[in-house]
Amino acid sequence: MSNQKSDVILERMMSLHPKIIDLTLDRVHRLLHALGNPEQNLPPVVHIAGTNGKGSTLAMIRAGLEATGQQVHAYTSPHLVRFHERIMLAGELIEEEHLQQVLEECEHANDGIDITYFEITTCAALLAFARTRADYTLLEVGLGGRLDATNVVDAPAMTVITPVGLDHQQYLGETLTEIAVEKAGILKRNTFAIIARQEEEAMDAIETRATQVGATIKAYGQHWHVGEENGRLVYQDEMGLLDLPKPNLPGLHQIENAGTAIAALRYLNAEADFEAAVSKAKWKARMQRLSKGPLIDAAKGAPIWLDGGHNPAAGLALQKSFEELRSPKLHLITGMLNTKDIDGYLRPLAEISKSLHAVAIPGEAASLSAAETAEAAKQSGHNAKSAKSVLAAVEDIIAEDKDAHILICGSLYLAGQVLKDNN
Repeated sequence: MSNQKSDVILERMMSLHPKIIDLTLDRVHRLLHALGNPEQNLPPVVHIAGTNGKGSTLAMIRAGLEATGQQVHAYTSPHLVRFHERIMLAGELIEEEHLQQVLEECEHANDGIDITYFEITTCAALLAFARTRADYTLLEVGLGGRLDATNVVDAPAMTVITPVGLDHQQYLGETLTEIAVEKAGILKRNTFAIIARQEEEAMDAIETRATQVGATIKAYGQHWHVGEENGRLVYQDEMGLLDLPKPNLPGLHQIENAGTAIAALRYLNAEADFEAAVSKAKWKARMQRLSKGPLIDAAKGAPIWLDGGHNPAAGLALQKSFEELRSPKLHLITGMLNTKDIDGYLRPLAEISKSLHAVAIPGEAASLSAAETAEAAKQSGHNAKSAKSVLAAVEDIIAEDKDAHILICGSLYLAGQVLKDNN
């Protein structure tokens, strides 16, 4: 299926505002009003913010609902290969013709007025959701929460805040408290708010906001608990105990993401299959094991994982997960944007790294050069050097170590390029 026409429309939309990110809700409200306020006609909304784990948590909530036959809309960002991935309509990727229709309608209603790419495409998603029957709408925040384009639903069925950490400081604030205040901006009056494990500083900010707006918090460690016992996931809250399989999404951190998803389903009072939530979720580029394509051919049987995490918490989660797997030390292939805390991300990974090949991210103006990433990696404790491409890095690694285990990591944009080239 060709997506050529929607690509042309999306490219036009990129030029509607001089900045990629400019946080405010004024432009979104203006356009939604011109479209007839579709955000007021959505199936019950679960709104999800946080620094890490938003996508995995959303995927588990969705799997738990869909396993009981319910139809679910889902909005996520960014996409990895095609824009269509951002908009799931009643469980299916939005079709090209439908995407063209809502994009053109938004473009016409906007009439050339300044609006960011994320804002206008979010309006298109909300328009599509409002016109398609479903039982629930899952909205993932793009950046922050308080002024994010998704924060236009006055009365969501539930809000969820996954772990808050340091990321996007240039937009959200330099401290954990400032960032948590922005994330907590999605909390709404008379709405349950499911809160994942937080640092004390972040939790204080979230609780303060909840008190201000009258939201009811259901927090990890206070109202619900989750952990691993004897190779199983054990979840408990005031409604009882659940003994479930470990999450199919790999990584130790997915235990707590699963707990957040289960808590959301429990307090939502939704008909849900909790075992399916943890065992049938799908989320690409999160410790994903590649199985085909030129990189696998070049690896000559060596395992390759792909992960799109890019902040310090993501680096630490990867370190703990691979240590739990008792994996041999990894050969990393890493590309990062110049807006990220590269030392904070890479330093934990030095514990599990045998070598690091640094690459530039193709087509990304904000990408660090391979040389810049290699130098930063050396400062973070890695045995690092540059490579001209991911494929060249794989070939170099296999030439040096035929028993290598390889992890490609550092950016969702790099992960998207890898997936695009290795379908």
